[in-house]
Amino acid sequence: MKTFFGGVALVLGIVVAGCNTTSTPTLPSPSRTPLAFRAEKLAEIDRIAGSHVAAGELPGGVIWLEHHGSSHPFTFGNRTVEPAREAMTVDTLFDAASLTKVIATTPSILRLVESGRLDLDDPVARHLPAFAAHGKVGITVRHLLTHTSGLRPGLPAGGDWSGPAAALALACAETPTQPPGTRFVYSDINFIVLGELVRARSGRPLDEFARAEVFRPLGMLDTGYLPLANGFPVGRIAPTERQSNGACLRGIVHDPTARRMGGVAGHAGLFTTAADLARYGRMLLHQGELDGHRILRRETVAAMTSLQTGAGIPARGLGWDIDSPYAGPRGRHFGAGSYGHTGWTGTSLWIDPPSDTFIILLSNRNHPTEAGDVRTLRRELGTLAAEALADVEWPPLIGGLFPSATGEQGGRTDDTVGAGAAGPVDAGVLQGIDVWERDGFPGLRGLRVGLVTNHTGRDRGRRATIDLLKAAPGVELVALFSPEHGIRGVQDEKVGDSRDEATGLPVYSLYGERHAPSAEQLTGLDVLVFDIQDIGCRFYTYISTLGNCLEAAGMAHKRFIVLDRVNPVNGIEVEGPVLTAAHSFVAWHEIPVRHGMTTGELAGLFNAERHLGADLTVIRCEGWHRADWFDATQLPWTNPSPNMRSLNAATLYPGVGLLEYCAVSVGRGTGTPFELIGAPYIDDRRFAGELNAAELPGVRFIPTRFTPTASVFQGKECGGVQMVITDRTTLRATDLGVVLAATLQRLYPNDLKLEKMATLLGDPPTLEAIRTGRPLSEIRTVRDRLLPEFLRRRQRHLLY
Repeated sequence: MKTFFGGVALVLGIVVAGCNTTSTPTLPSPSRTPLAFRAEKLAEIDRIAGSHVAAGELPGGVIWLEHHGSSHPFTFGNRTVEPAREAMTVDTLFDAASLTKVIATTPSILRLVESGRLDLDDPVARHLPAFAAHGKVGITVRHLLTHTSGLRPGLPAGGDWSGPAAALALACAETPTQPPGTRFVYSDINFIVLGELVRARSGRPLDEFARAEVFRPLGMLDTGYLPLANGFPVGRIAPTERQSNGACLRGIVHDPTARRMGGVAGHAGLFTTAADLARYGRMLLHQGELDGHRILRRETVAAMTSLQTGAGIPARGLGWDIDSPYAGPRGRHFGAGSYGHTGWTGTSLWIDPPSDTFIILLSNRNHPTEAGDVRTLRRELGTLAAEALADVEWPPLIGGLFPSATGEQGGRTDDTVGAGAAGPVDAGVLQGIDVWERDGFPGLRGLRVGLVTNHTGRDRGRRATIDLLKAAPGVELVALFSPEHGIRGVQDEKVGDSRDEATGLPVYSLYGERHAPSAEQLTGLDVLVFDIQDIGCRFYTYISTLGNCLEAAGMAHKRFIVLDRVNPVNGIEVEGPVLTAAHSFVAWHEIPVRHGMTTGELAGLFNAERHLGADLTVIRCEGWHRADWFDATQLPWTNPSPNMRSLNAATLYPGVGLLEYCAVSVGRGTGTPFELIGAPYIDDRRFAGELNAAELPGVRFIPTRFTPTASVFQGKECGGVQMVITDRTTLRATDLGVVLAATLQRLYPNDLKLEKMATLLGDPPTLEAIRTGRPLSEIRTVRDRLLPEFLRRRQRHLLY
């Protein structure tokens, strides 16, 4: 039967195919009720889908929600809008785009692994000898599956070529942009090669192998390549983009590279229906088996859907996304243990084994043009899918309030964004203060408030949090607490207590005689609020102030509220070393130099791991995703401290800042702090030449001379280099810091005070590796040895 909500059809009455008992999410722990879905949430899914159609973001689509074998398909909008409108139907065939990678190519490769014809750690060149050219001999099958091969995102668009052999030849001619296993770069080339590897090891083209080994055994009879050639009626197929001849592609793959390959490729070309894709998702939830047909071994499914990437690299399984910039379809609840994938045409599948659930979106968002966009819809569907489960209770998401330690995650949601790039974002990213102000400062009425803040505590309209709370009805702001650089962020020395001229409130310094509020200062307060912009680096002291205040609040049994703020250098990249030295004000907790967390997330981690016992609430940001840099947020920049004057400076700081105490100038007292480094004893041209010879990705060095007007070498001419960021997505700031230190130690061992790097580096083995002149690859191994464990600790505290 069909029922209608807001004019969009919801197809109901689906058979319950047996209820498997699986483990439930650890965070949060759900409770069980007899019902499968909450009707009000199904109605909200229906309404949301219709609203995105009305906004012109897609013509229509099919949504399939399944939980414990009970399924609800939704159809909404139209299959075509030109030359004539056709209503969407549940049996529509869609161009799956990059879902091809995980529906056809990945299981085909793993079938070959199970049969002994491949090994995940085989060099690709063992089976495709031409692939060894141009430095690719070390790339393995696993590197291709996890997008860590170092290959570019796609083949060149130009040239007169066609067919799979020509595509493979182009792939074999590629030169990696970085060593395999070191960076995540989402690449179609990886899966083009994997598709041809299936042909080489099985003797059959990918479409025939996948049909025989995966689709037919699963009963996916509407799934395959080249639908028109295989007899599917064109009227069932959703068209995509209008071409130069005025006709829309229909039954012909949209991806231009797959089209040039003849329509069959490892990265794109598959067509499928929601019902077939549901059978595939069901097989994965059943650990590789469906209706008595075992497609993959249990251990293969476990490996495929578990973490396969190393420290500092976005979390990927074999083919599948776990937590990368494209993980937006998970929404705000599905967390550890979930995985999925997206496709350019507007497709996605997200699977959450802990709750025995998956959510499918099939759409043709690029019909009739590329103007469509389903990224927001995917995120909303992921969230609502979780909330629709009648037997699972998740923490509430009310007005941006989100309890700490929720395990909620998110990220960029589409293949449209290159690895590490910010890409377009939803307009109007809101910081925690913006959300709190919009919602009327919930939970503060009648309370006496202490505010830990400085000049960065302001809303999108540049209004100070101090003023907003002072004017808030029913809120009694009684005291201010200031971090390093003071309440106005202009002091570069120890700061004393004072009184705020505008409000008359006392300002207690946390960067003078004390680094935390005293028990006496907290006596007259009910709640302590923290609102300061961090820059994502361990030795930037605002997060130490956060930790000290959190600890003080726990000891005094005071509520503690963090108004969260975006991480300006993104929340994906993590760089070691993890702190192993003693705690200090520049080394408050065992986190890496670049932690990839927001202040709210750090508060949750600190509270849990230091057992502080604080009554913590985090007011979440809205509209920010982990892959976003600050310049993608449309938020106004405020210098977080006197010398942190740009996003470039914040990007370089985790590396350049490591040498602050080593008898070099890092540009303080110049117009571009942290973008310069030098000293009177340095030959600038020789230094620049040595650094450029190291060929660090993402940065170049220009010889320069400068005279600082303050700080180290004040008034003395320094030789050095200006650092120019050429690609911030490939730049690793701590690699930069290591190479700067190692080069200076080699050239000027009697002048550089390398031992003083220990204070900010915080890891003696890494410092020893630099001192003894070990190669960068060996230093990385030492430096990053504790990152995998940190990433596991970090995971449960991520809020976005």
